[in-house]
Amino acid sequence: MGVRVAVAGASGYAGGELLRLVLGHPGLELGPVAAGSSAGAPVTSVHPQLPVLAGHALGPADPDLLGSADLVFLALPQAESAALAAALPGQPAVVDLSASFRLADPGAWASYYPTPHAGTWTYGLPELPGAREQISSARRVASPGCYATAAIVALAPLLAAGLADPQDIVIVAASGTSGAGRTPSAALLATEVMGAVSAYQAGGTHRHTPEIEQALAGVCGQRVTVSFSPLLAPMPRGILATCTARLAAGRPGHQDLRAALATAYADEPFVHLLPDGQWPSTAATAGSNAVHLQAAADPHAGRAVVVAALDNLGKGAAGQAIQAANLMLGLPETAGLTALGLAP
Repeated sequence: MGVRVAVAGASGYAGGELLRLVLGHPGLELGPVAAGSSAGAPVTSVHPQLPVLAGHALGPADPDLLGSADLVFLALPQAESAALAAALPGQPAVVDLSASFRLADPGAWASYYPTPHAGTWTYGLPELPGAREQISSARRVASPGCYATAAIVALAPLLAAGLADPQDIVIVAASGTSGAGRTPSAALLATEVMGAVSAYQAGGTHRHTPEIEQALAGVCGQRVTVSFSPLLAPMPRGILATCTARLAAGRPGHQDLRAALATAYADEPFVHLLPDGQWPSTAATAGSNAVHLQAAADPHAGRAVVVAALDNLGKGAAGQAIQAANLMLGLPETAGLTALGLAP
């Protein structure tokens, strides 16, 4: 028998990926599966990729039922997630995939979210310095956002090494449509998305901006300013983030940037610095918990460039949550996860 886990928000894309990963995990046992408005529907009606759950129905988001598990995954919008977390009885371990508990500054929260600030939990990005130990001892973990994960993993080693200016960071990142969730929207119709790449929430309005700034400031010990422009790409899953920052004084070169990334991630099972000259592709990370990185110094513009690719439902959501849960439960960190992508 494994550790019994519950999933709230199981009808969504991240929730479905959580179910898939839990079912294949050697140390976890699937417990209550809740889906709010979809309660009563067969699991396979929304996740036909999980035929082993034929005959299982999605249950209501009942705090008592969910709280009976050893660990609860919350894959819900932030308002629902915060309310359900507060209602859980007892002391189950919780990994929240929403933004509810990521930000430490109530003022930053108020600038981007209409709901009250619910508090701050341990930030669940194990690759940050010192984070693995904090996650291992935590009972409540806030799993990072998908865009934020790509940007933070790409830039943190450069800022920690003093190779880039924390006040001049520009990020342009494209995401697959699953990043927008499963709620029907005209903007996400196949007719609208196919053959088009479109910008949205540009001009500093995207909610992952303060999360990126907070995490990077913690790494370099200075205030960080990020200009973030997200793009919607005609693919179901994946993120490709191009992250640039002005080079620090002395203009470090290409090999300096690569050395910082190589040193920071030498022992990381899920972060891979690609061979020199090979650039990341979202297709190579599909279905995995991996992040692929490549760096270059642009001497003409005086900027560092780091490109990161990941699966927004893997390392950007469900995989990352499983990775944190493994640490919280004392299981091998890589259990139930893979760094190997699907191809073609």
